[in-house]
Amino acid sequence: MNEWGPTLAVILGIVEGLTEFLPVSSTGHLILAGHALGFTGEVAANAEISIQLGAILAVVAYEREKLKTLLSRAVGEQADLRKFLHSPAHTSWSALLRRSMALHPHLWFLIGLGAAFLPAGVIGFATHGWIKVHLFSPQTVAITSVIGGIIILIVEARRTPVTVQQLEQVGFRDAVFIGLAQCASLIPGMSRSGSTIIGGLLVGLNRKVATEYSFFLALPTLIIATCYQMWKSRDVFRSEDFLALGIGLLVSFLVAWIVIAAFLTFVKRHSLRPFAYYRIVMGLVVLYVFGF
Repeated sequence: MNEWGPTLAVILGIVEGLTEFLPVSSTGHLILAGHALGFTGEVAANAEISIQLGAILAVVAYEREKLKTLLSRAVGEQADLRKFLHSPAHTSWSALLRRSMALHPHLWFLIGLGAAFLPAGVIGFATHGWIKVHLFSPQTVAITSVIGGIIILIVEARRTPVTVQQLEQVGFRDAVFIGLAQCASLIPGMSRSGSTIIGGLLVGLNRKVATEYSFFLALPTLIIATCYQMWKSRDVFRSEDFLALGIGLLVSFLVAWIVIAAFLTFVKRHSLRPFAYYRIVMGLVVLYVFGF
């Protein structure tokens, strides 16, 4: 099964929806699925990335009320910020920023989200072509899967004190650190979700907040990356290929919606250790099958 079409699109859509927001690497699983099905090459690489858009839209749909509230309050705070900055307060800019962060949390949450996107966005834009040529392989996925699993176990064992219990409490510095952690996910198999959740845990977010912040950070990161890749690959697909692409997007949307709800419930009560063990076992099996 190596011809791009509806059947292959459904399979890849399921894989994408199942793995995009779990700390196991959707890109890694899509690469492995493609090799197992004999679906490799330029069309495969672009199809795998394009199908991510369905999972991203699932976040928008699932978190629509929070997104609406966040945006509306941020707009109100932005108007208040203008008055605040023009007030005749004789104080330093650093003190003004600290006060503003306390008074305008929703606005600074969005600013932090933008700052968190930038490191991986800039580095990814500069290196994506090289990464796709040299690192999109089962061996890379296997090695990084094992490494990522070990990192999860180490971080879970550390038990960093929790200081952030609500999504809106994620500060600017926390956001920047999580954004830097996201850079690890540029390597296939490391997992964008895993990298950002672990980054969140290290700065004191509880698991649910770290997971939900990872979902929100996925929006600018994956929307921009996916749309850019789809535009670049517009000549790779034939006109009849877009029907299959649409099917894959729909399937990944539906599956991702279910996974998002289930995963948020899971992390309220459980650690990420099961995913770490899965990553390590999967990585070792892939190395055995494909060789080092």
